[in-house]
Amino acid sequence: MSQHTPNELTKIFARDRDLITRLKQEDAHYARLADEYHEVNREVHRIEAETEAASDERTEQLKRKRLGLLDEITAIVTKARAA
Repeated sequence: MSQHTPNELTKIFARDRDLITRLKQEDAHYARLADEYHEVNREVHRIEAETEAASDERTEQLKRKRLGLLDEITAIVTKARAA
């Protein structure tokens, strides 16, 4: 997909780029969450860009999942930032 995908972790945590790179390499749980977040985020983007069809219910389910993942990721980044 050549379009910019909104809500990427590198944009959300722009000031923590080095930290999230390190976490992805050193923390398997964070890496799994980040990969899952990216997968869900890109699916939401494809639906919103109308390149992939989905019901409103499916779209909302994905958005809730993305938000939950982001909450977990934010907690990990915040804790790592304080360390």
